[in-house]
Amino acid sequence: MRVIAGSARRLVLVTPTGENTRPTQDRIKETLFNMLQNEVPGSVFIDLFAGSGGIGIEALSRGAARAYFVENAAEPYKCIQTNLHTTHFEGEATIIRQDVTLALRNIHEKEADIVYIDPPYEAGLYDRTLAQLKEMPYITEDTLLIAEAPLEMEFDFTEQFGFKVVREKNYKTNKHVFIKRV
Repeated sequence: MRVIAGSARRLVLVTPTGENTRPTQDRIKETLFNMLQNEVPGSVFIDLFAGSGGIGIEALSRGAARAYFVENAAEPYKCIQTNLHTTHFEGEATIIRQDVTLALRNIHEKEADIVYIDPPYEAGLYDRTLAQLKEMPYITEDTLLIAEAPLEMEFDFTEQFGFKVVREKNYKTNKHVFIKRV
């Protein structure tokens, strides 16, 4: 896995071993950030269930002002630390090693611009995460939530939390769902 574009372009990132994380493929990451190219520069970016931190680091490389990485597991947490050191983004990043529902309360920003949500697919964490995000004062009508999910997953449950799906981008095995506050 590598940084696709920006100031840290081509730098190789370490990833956790085993099957507990699934780093977003470079091709999918490139497509996503091409869609976000106007939103990322100067943004506050939150990478939930961050794994190796590849998505948040890509955002920083492309000009995000600040990135938060939320990861509870020990090995991925260490990977994020290593990757931030490799890319020289320690000063623009905050790593929070807590469960997502607790970690979201420890982010103190006026507004988050982009929140990336990529939990283990089978863990049933999408609705719990949206329920928590609904309560956060930094999630505004302008905040873009992006969920990486399996193709077959429906997101009709977002409305019960005050959100709506504004776009979906399908790939071969998964998709990105773009969500905004109603």
